Formats: sequence, structure tokens, C-alpha cells
Amino acid sequence: MSTDSAVRTDSVVRNKLFVMMLIEIFIWGAWQPKIFAYMTMLGFEDWQIGLGGSVFAIGAILGIFFSNQFADRNFSAERFLAASHLIAGICLFAASQVTDFGLFFLFFCAYAVVYVPTISVTNSIAFAHLKNPANEFGFVRAGGTVGWVMASWPFIFLLGEDASAGQTKWILIVAGIASLAMAAFSLTLPHTPPNKSAGEGEGLALFKALKLLAVPHIMILYVVTLIDATIHNGYFVLVDQYLSYIGFPANWNMVVMSLGQVAEIAAMLILGAVLKKLGWKVTMIVGVLGHALRFACFAFFPDAHWLIIVIQVLHGICYAFFFATVYIYVDEVFPPDIRSSAQGLFNLLILGIGLLIASFGFVKIRSLLTDGDIVDYQTLFLIPTGMAVVGMLLLAFVFNPPKEHRTEDFDESAIPEPAEM
Repeated sequence: MSTDSAVRTDSVVRNKLFVMMLIEIFIWGAWQPKIFAYMTMLGFEDWQIGLGGSVFAIGAILGIFFSNQFADRNFSAERFLAASHLIAGICLFAASQVTDFGLFFLFFCAYAVVYVPTISVTNSIAFAHLKNPANEFGFVRAGGTVGWVMASWPFIFLLGEDASAGQTKWILIVAGIASLAMAAFSLTLPHTPPNKSAGEGEGLALFKALKLLAVPHIMILYVVTLIDATIHNGYFVLVDQYLSYIGFPANWNMVVMSLGQVAEIAAMLILGAVLKKLGWKVTMIVGVLGHALRFACFAFFPDAHWLIIVIQVLHGICYAFFFATVYIYVDEVFPPDIRSSAQGLFNLLILGIGLLIASFGFVKIRSLLTDGDIVDYQTLFLIPTGMAVVGMLLLAFVFNPPKEHRTEDFDESAIPEPAEM
């Protein structure tokens, strides 16, 4: 990976990219922690809650084909962000005003379809303008962490201790306001023209990225990313209602959950140094380990509220040391002409398939482990704990990433057959 720390991006550009990430993730952080509880308040059935919680998966799948294969090759990135967030804001306002599942799903899904691609686009803008991504992306991405933390605080005042659906709909209204603000701010970002050269004769960039999955270390990382994405998304499916179940007031749950993002700020800022010291494999293992420890504490110590609060800080390590590392790994290792498509492939897992599995799977498992008003959270949380252990073992014994080289000289004939993995 690149280690030239002398090359730095202009501070004005870096600060704009920081604010870009702050607003981008504020939008997401405003509704994500409570959306499953909100849908439960509206009286939706389990399958409807699972479907409503899966809209990001739909957005991620469509995002690969629209954003990565069309939009970023035909529109400047900043204008794409502006238009997307304008539409997303309108959809969020509309979703906040309906209680019928059909209409709610229509508006919320429309929001996700236009919002999810902007996550990879903001990453692409950052990497396009940062001169030393391995050392500087941590600072820029920390803006998103700050945004997530900031998103939780308005709800101390907007929600009550036993917040009703009428109060909780503010999660969508606040997100909608932030989305409109992002639409305006996007037009001030550094110009990032469409990547015309990548589009010339490269309509199959996505398929070239898919072929790289035949490379053993990339395929293993893809599998572990799916496991970790399912665990990560399962946290948001389960924890808000778990905190209320063990006695936390509803208007403070988002603040408690956001403590992990406070730790994430520090984790993102030291990520470059950690990668240099520990390397790809160990850094990722530590990230997955954070999930195992956190869910184990939820399972075995529900009465130790101080520990439940403190253990939230592991979220920062979980995100920075695994997901942010994966984004940097793709930028470092994958060939330039398919890098954007490769980012989309991993986003498909992180924001798509992993979320889909978590939304339906954990909602169903919790239902099966519920008897009246009693939920067997110990058994429930031991499931993601075990999944995290499997992910760590795969990284430790099967994942063997390159140490210095990129796959710049990508040669299809050099890809091993899947049977050789």
C-alpha cells in the first residue's frame, strides 16, 4: 500500500470532503437505529418489517448497474449527488406522512434507490481528490462518523421516553431535511467529471471485477465481508428494541448506540498507522473481533447497563478496522479501470445482501425466540457472535492478501479456476 506521507491534499479540499461525508452519513444515521422499531409501532407484520428494512439491498443492487455503470460515466459526480439527494429528501418527507405499508414501502424504497448509490459516489469523489488515500481517507471518512453521532442528539428532544409512532416519524423528517441540505452542498464540491475513458470499450467492467473473485484472497474477503455485513446490519435490526427491553429510555437509545461512532472517529484517524503496522489481515481480524465481543456482552450481561454502554465503543473498531479497510484495500489492490465497479461489488454485500439477510433473518429469529413479552436475547445474540468467530477463522487461516503489489497488470488468463481455491 502507499506509504508516502509527504504528499497531502489541499486542506480546503479535504475539509469539504469531510463535510460531504458528515452530511451523507447524518442522513442515514437519523433513521437507521430506530427504523425497525418504528415499523413495529406502525403495526407492520414481520415480513413487511423485513421487506421495509431491505430497501437498502434494492438500492445497492440497482446502484451497481445505474451508478457504477452509467451515472458515473455520464454525469459529474457532484451534480449526480445533488440530484439524488433532492429526490431522496422528497421521498423521506413523503414516507414520514403515511402509515399504510404499501405507501410507506413505495416512498422509502424510492429514497433508498436514489440514496444508496451516493455512498459509493462519495467514496469515489474522496479517492479522486485525495493525493494519499491510505493516510487521508481515515480523516475524511471520520466526517461520516461525526455525522452519525450528530444525528442522534436531536431525538433526545424530539422523542419522549416512551416515544409513539407519531413522535418517531421525526427520524424520517430530520433525514429529509439533511438530504435537501446535502443536495445544495454537493454543488460546492470539487468538480469530478464523468469517467469517459473508463467507459470506452469497458462496458464489462463489472464482469471483470466479478472475474477477480476467482482469485482466492479476493473471494475469501468477499465471503467474510458478507458474514460481517450480516452481523453489522443485524446490530441495527436488534439493538434499539433490546435496549428498551432491558430498561433504557427510548429517547436515549440512539445516543447510547452512537457512542460507538464516537470511538469510530479515533479509529478512523489512526487507521492509516494501524494498517502500516499490522497489515491488511490482522487489522481486519481485529475489526471482526469487535463484533464477537460486543454481541457476547449483550448475550451474557444484559443487567450490567454500564457495560452495555461501554461496549458500544467497539463499533468504531468494527467499522474502521474492517469496512473502511475493505474500501481502502479495493482502492489499493484492484486495477484502476474496474476499481469503481469493485467498490460497487463490496457495497452490494455491505449495504445489500448482508442487510437483506439481517432484515429478514434476525427479525424471524427474534420472533421464534419470543414467548409473549419475553425474548430469549441470549440465544439470539450468540448467533452473530458465532458468525463473527467463523469470519475471524477464515481471515486468519485462509485469507492471504498481497503485501506490496497491486493487480495493475490484470491478466484474465492468470486467474485460477474456482476449483483451485
